[in-house]
Amino acid sequence: MDELIDSYLYYLSVEKGLSKNTLEAYGRDLRAFADFLQGRSLKEVTRRTAVEFARALEARGLSPRSVSRALVALRGFFRFLTLDGYLEEDPLEDMGLPSLPRRLPEVLTESEVERLLEQPDLTTPLGLRDGALLEVLYGTGMRVSEAAELRLEGLQLELGFVAVRGKGDKERLIPMGEVAKERLTRYLKEGRPRLIKGADGGYVFVNPRGGKLSRQGIWKVVRKYALMAGIPSVHPHTLRHSFATHLLQRGADLRFVQAMLGHADIATTQIYTHVDREYLKELHRRYHPRP
Repeated sequence: MDELIDSYLYYLSVEKGLSKNTLEAYGRDLRAFADFLQGRSLKEVTRRTAVEFARALEARGLSPRSVSRALVALRGFFRFLTLDGYLEEDPLEDMGLPSLPRRLPEVLTESEVERLLEQPDLTTPLGLRDGALLEVLYGTGMRVSEAAELRLEGLQLELGFVAVRGKGDKERLIPMGEVAKERLTRYLKEGRPRLIKGADGGYVFVNPRGGKLSRQGIWKVVRKYALMAGIPSVHPHTLRHSFATHLLQRGADLRFVQAMLGHADIATTQIYTHVDREYLKELHRRYHPRP
């Protein structure tokens, strides 16, 4: 079964262009299903088998969202096996997925963002890097993975744009504000050259050894300055959520925000309109004389 799983993941990578993180998650889900089968053949799998697998995952304490993702991986895997001729019929063809409550993303207020962005010490190379990184994350709304993979050739600072490769290896241009542009320019001139050691890999954000700053490294940077600013429970995606929400609060068109975030479906972007409504309700409760 391991070979079949590897073939399916390769298909998703080459034909569908799924991200590395999604492929890793699907791989874990499918190997957990292989363990669950305990040597039974894939040709013996029925819809009931999938339901029992989902219940086993729930019993292990997985969240509803993780269980739903595992079932998505499983449905796609069996569809692949059927199309590839390994199975004559897809036993999960008509299987639905459990409905999930839609979670509103956590966002910072504008004053919290300002407090966060003021924390880095711009007199040191790492402080310059971190200041530029925070400004770019909030100023462009790019994903953490996109920031980690951002390369020097993707910068168009004279035009005020940055080119990133998002999900499905699709490239998009994101405009950058003057503050982010200035912070990034200063880091590239004064900070990055002092961090680069040996061969230059061409990545914009580098670690103290001169190599690419990882996704985990970016998470640690954001977490560090959030704690310094007295803001708990902040992760890099919070800045992306805040970017989108603040644009909509200030009147930006939803299609514009969709393009900036790189969402294929505008329905994904529309969740930020719900966040905006919740923000308005909170303002009403806070300031109206008869809340």
